[in-house]
Amino acid sequence: MKSSSPKVLALVFTFLMMAGGITAFAQTKRDEAWEILRVNVNEEDTEKRVQAIRVLGLLPGDPQALEIAHKAVEDKKREVRAAAATTLGQLRSRTSVSRLRALLSDNEPSVALAAAAALMAYKDPAAYDVYYEILTGDRKTGGGLVATQLKMLKDPKKMAALGIEEGIGFIPFAGIGLSVFKTVRVDDVSPIRAAAAKMLANDADPATSRALVDATSDKNWIVKTAALEAIAKRGDPQLLSGILPAMMDDNTSVRCTAAAAVIRLSTLANARLPKERDKSPSGK
Repeated sequence: MKSSSPKVLALVFTFLMMAGGITAFAQTKRDEAWEILRVNVNEEDTEKRVQAIRVLGLLPGDPQALEIAHKAVEDKKREVRAAAATTLGQLRSRTSVSRLRALLSDNEPSVALAAAAALMAYKDPAAYDVYYEILTGDRKTGGGLVATQLKMLKDPKKMAALGIEEGIGFIPFAGIGLSVFKTVRVDDVSPIRAAAAKMLANDADPATSRALVDATSDKNWIVKTAALEAIAKRGDPQLLSGILPAMMDDNTSVRCTAAAAVIRLSTLANARLPKERDKSPSGK
């Protein structure tokens, strides 16, 4: 077998050197990138800290990103704490759950809501409690928002301002649409209550089922539509009778959403009948 020619060996050596150079180059740029983030995380300017914390959500599984976000939940500025909560939800680390639960008691409602939204990824009951209180204005037994936050729920102007100014960061618009947020009156809290209803779609608590059915007769069509959508997604045929009146609502969005929900729940109910008959002692 012939040995490799000097030219071939030289090419191989050159390739290896280039590969090593690329690796070293990438590492250098990575270090530079981290330095940019660290500098901005420690800036006096609040908005710069917020921006640096937010982008950490692009780095799931990175221990440095997680460590920085964990520290940011103790920042003196509410905007930074809210950004940290959102980022911790995106990083999806179970080690963050306890910190997010602690943020639910933050004196700033925007921070508590950001934490609740982050906890939704884990279907955490504490998060559902927060959205239940936003929808109904009442506290469930047990945890939930702190007294100062509940007081804010009774103030329409503050709630509306929270929904407009902070809402993009912690609630899903889906069918509601951002345009609704921009056109509602300054004291209208319906968009944020509607968003809360949507967030409750997967909460298994029977109290939430009752609250959603009650919301289908709310005075505001936005809330009614969102509640009907959440009920449809819950897929519980037992709620069917409670939403039938909504099919006669004056608002087209409410009527159509109610119709779709009725179809879905009726279909699910019919699908369950054969299974229930099979389980009966007689098999009939």
